[in-house]
Amino acid sequence: MNNLSCPPTRREFLRSMGAAALYAQAIGAPFACAAAAKGEPKLKVGLYSITYLGVWYRGEALSLEELVKRAKEYGYDGVEIDGKRPHGNPLDMPAQRCRALRKFADDHGIEIYAVAANNDFSSPMPEQRECQIVYMRDLIRMTGDLGAKLLRVFLAWPGVTRHPQLGRYDIARRIWQEAHKEFPAEETWAWCRAALVESARIAGDHGVTLALQNHGPVIEDYPDMLRMIREVGSPHLKACLDAPLLKDKNDAATRRAALSVRGLQVLSHFGGEYERDANGRACVGKGQKNMPAFIRAMREIGYEGYFGYELCHPLPLVEGQTVGRDFADKNARLACEYLKSVIMEAAL
Repeated sequence: MNNLSCPPTRREFLRSMGAAALYAQAIGAPFACAAAAKGEPKLKVGLYSITYLGVWYRGEALSLEELVKRAKEYGYDGVEIDGKRPHGNPLDMPAQRCRALRKFADDHGIEIYAVAANNDFSSPMPEQRECQIVYMRDLIRMTGDLGAKLLRVFLAWPGVTRHPQLGRYDIARRIWQEAHKEFPAEETWAWCRAALVESARIAGDHGVTLALQNHGPVIEDYPDMLRMIREVGSPHLKACLDAPLLKDKNDAATRRAALSVRGLQVLSHFGGEYERDANGRACVGKGQKNMPAFIRAMREIGYEGYFGYELCHPLPLVEGQTVGRDFADKNARLACEYLKSVIMEAAL
């Protein structure tokens, strides 16, 4: 399978380990603990609930409790909850519900490490921007009640439509483009900045950090994300640099982007579709191939945090039908396996 990108086999990995690590393994000390003892950053793999929201595959969403169980079964360290129905809309998440879910996750050894907003601060209509700030306020409250510290935010999110049954991006994107075509980019930028300043102030009051993702349409590439963080100038706004969203994905450019968020990076995501090769290893079958370079660079800047897997794009058709939830299961399982192998390799 020449189109697959694979980590080393277990035998190759063990052969490359030093004598000290082998000794630690022989006496039962995990290699991860040996790495931690050397002061190396701890990188974690999380499951972003958009994967099981019931939008992209044929079938129903998982409940949040089912999501936690899936994460545990597949080897994830934590979950990120999407801030919309049927998962994490704050209208459905009063404090009591948040506390119960946090206890359920704790009991299963799974951390709720972040919530993901689906906000759009870019509307030309002030009424819509104000509604989005209210949504952000309620999400910040919910994030705190869940015991999470991070809330992923956009500058602009056109949205997704379910037409007639499954998710599509194109309709919402056309509506967004039509609404903005008569307004200069700098005016849109200023609207986003004003809303983000207000949101960061609210986040600080609740002990929550906003993580701005390098996601379009207002952000064209990661320098725009960094510019906005500088202009807002709040300690409660940090970076969520995602390797799949970089315009230039070669290894050198990936490293440059990672170095630019030193001291700012608090969250990240990865995607893709996965297969097993002839040796049974989890490999990238479709999607970004720059995660090994990105992981190495994240270690270089001392990042200690999550890489959340998300399956959030139109999925394949099989005999005229969109794949079912089993496709999400397969990819969620293999994605965790793949990235943990990449992290392990980067620690050598």
